[in-house]
Amino acid sequence: MSENLKDDVGKICHNYSNDKHRLMDIIREVQNKFGWISREAIEFIAQNVSCKPAKVEGVVSFYAFFNRQRKGKIVIRLCNGVSCNMSEGENVAEAFKKALGINFGQITPDGKISLEQTSCMGMCDQGPAALINNVVVTCISMDAVKDIVNALQKTNDPEKLIKSLGSGKNASSLIHSMVEDNIRKTGSVIFADINRGVALLKALSMTPDEVIQHVRTSRLRGRGGAGFPTVLKWNFAREAKGDRRFVLCNADEGEPGTFKDRVILTECPDMVFEGMAIAGYAIGSEEGILYLRGEYTYLKKYLENVLKEFRGADLLGKNIQGKGFNFDIRIQMGAGAYICGEETALINSSEGARGEPRNRPPFPAQDGYLHFPTIINNVETLCCVTRILEKGGEWFEQIGSKESSGTKLFSVSGDCKRPGVYELPYGITIASLLSELGGEDAIAVQVGGPSGQCINREDFGRVIGYEDLATGGSIIIFGPGRNMLDVASEFMEFFIEESCGCCTPCRVGNVLIKRQLDKIRGGKGESHDLQYLEELCQMIKVASRCGMGQTSPNPVLSTMKNFRHLYEKSVVKSEERGAGR
Repeated sequence: MSENLKDDVGKICHNYSNDKHRLMDIIREVQNKFGWISREAIEFIAQNVSCKPAKVEGVVSFYAFFNRQRKGKIVIRLCNGVSCNMSEGENVAEAFKKALGINFGQITPDGKISLEQTSCMGMCDQGPAALINNVVVTCISMDAVKDIVNALQKTNDPEKLIKSLGSGKNASSLIHSMVEDNIRKTGSVIFADINRGVALLKALSMTPDEVIQHVRTSRLRGRGGAGFPTVLKWNFAREAKGDRRFVLCNADEGEPGTFKDRVILTECPDMVFEGMAIAGYAIGSEEGILYLRGEYTYLKKYLENVLKEFRGADLLGKNIQGKGFNFDIRIQMGAGAYICGEETALINSSEGARGEPRNRPPFPAQDGYLHFPTIINNVETLCCVTRILEKGGEWFEQIGSKESSGTKLFSVSGDCKRPGVYELPYGITIASLLSELGGEDAIAVQVGGPSGQCINREDFGRVIGYEDLATGGSIIIFGPGRNMLDVASEFMEFFIEESCGCCTPCRVGNVLIKRQLDKIRGGKGESHDLQYLEELCQMIKVASRCGMGQTSPNPVLSTMKNFRHLYEKSVVKSEERGAGR
């Protein structure tokens, strides 16, 4: 067995030129072949890529989708995100436990099936959802659980669970999934007709300076939520010293309630890849990487085929369209780590390391992938780049609001009639958005996912845009009867699970926040606990190393601000507690 393992691992490593920076791919392939990453496999990988076994083990242990112990041949990963739980996800979880006769983290006695829970898997508009090996199963009802389990035990093939195909390209042979796009509203930027290559050819007819000028005129800001001006990032990378430059596309949307990139990658991958090539031309890069979250593995074959078509059409590769411009793209798979949505953690992961954020400065534009100047733009931002080069910066700048140009994609889930993806101009109010999606009776809206803000009805007149409510796209609707303290507690559980553990404020502080919050929820808190909870949240925001810890207290802080009465109703005044003793 050891010799066979050694030979197979050696072949896999050789396929990646024994490059330690491709550890993520090597580990994934070894696991695909053997089902897990044994100690022996770690030793053999380390020998082949010339690094210490501790480095390989560190990578394996960091990512949720890598297995250090044997799992069943079939791994059911059930989403425990807030949106799925709002759709009876917790009851479905209990039904799976009962049907399989095991708890989460266990394997059925016959060794066939493992049951796991996973953080938001980007199917918030069609939950409860599960990832069964790499097959996405959506809209799981309690009644369907027994049939799913029986089918898996009988066929040993998760593909057999796909009884009907989803909308759009989901029904193609290369994707073949039951996932629905749920595009509810189209706009003029993303979900509009586009001819492959037109924008890139226009860019190549200009100088890089002229391309950058179009982006400057458009006032495009990053669509991931932070809103950093795209042109500044590109200029910093273009002017930085380095023999190579890189363009990275962040397709690791892990924020609970966010799934717009899933739909773009399914229906508009041309716009993403073309935007990457345009960015490469503008900054002087020849290499691009699309970092695709592990939950979207089912899209990889399809996306690889689109890249193949681009090369065949002379839109990627050497001397593109005879213009002397070289640029190509590879896909880097993630493996289940929310923190890799942070750009420096994404760089580390792309280099085959643990997805831990780097200290800044230096910033990626000066010192990024392999320590070369690197720009990281998200999927939606790069689509905007393609449209800007097709239509012009001035055209794009006229859409939206004064501080926020263009349209925005919203991923809508929760208590509404029409969950799905909406493309709307910046400047729309929450009230207008709720009217579009059928959520007029909402008591609360979570804007920007757990790391964003939870607002109440009094704030529904606020505007979505960088001048008021910034968001990467996640919009979760909470209707009458929802307890916002329970929601805040679920969000804190998410941050505890997804912390990289690198810094104490985030690793320990989020646990303390949840413990204090749950004490109050359980009616055991006193009035002074509210002040302590708020101070604890503020301390963690200030002391944490990266953006995750700096925003992880937001579920508590925003609900304390906008739903203060729920907290005050849950605590007992000190004198009342003393009188009851």
